[in-house]
Amino acid sequence: MTAAQDDELTRLRQQRLVEMREQMESQALSQMQEEEQAATEAQSKSNLATAMKTVLSSEARERLARLELSRPELVEQVRQQLADLDKEGRISIPVSDLSLKKILAGLEEKKHNSSIRRI
Repeated sequence: MTAAQDDELTRLRQQRLVEMREQMESQALSQMQEEEQAATEAQSKSNLATAMKTVLSSEARERLARLELSRPELVEQVRQQLADLDKEGRISIPVSDLSLKKILAGLEEKKHNSSIRRI
C-alpha cells in the first residue's frame, strides 16, 4: 500500500470512529430522557395513588381497582379528576362508593349521549 492509501484508510477510520461516538452519545442521551420520563410518570402515579387513599373510601378504591382491569383509561381519568377536585377543595372527603357510582354513571352518560338516526 502506498502512503496515500494509508492516509485515506486512516482518515476513513477516524471518520467512522467519530460517527460511532456521536451515535453512542445520542443513544445515551435518548435513553437518559426516557428514564427521566419514566421516573416522572412513576412519581406522578405514586402521588395519585397516595391521593386516592385519602380521597376515596375503601369500598370506592376497591370499585376503581376492579374497574381498572377492564377500563384503565377511564379509571385514570376519574382518578385525575378526583385529585384535581381535592386540590381545589370542591369535593367532600372521603368519596363514598355511592358517590363514585354517580360519578362513573355521569361519565358513561356523556359518552353514550350520541345517537344514530336512520333516514
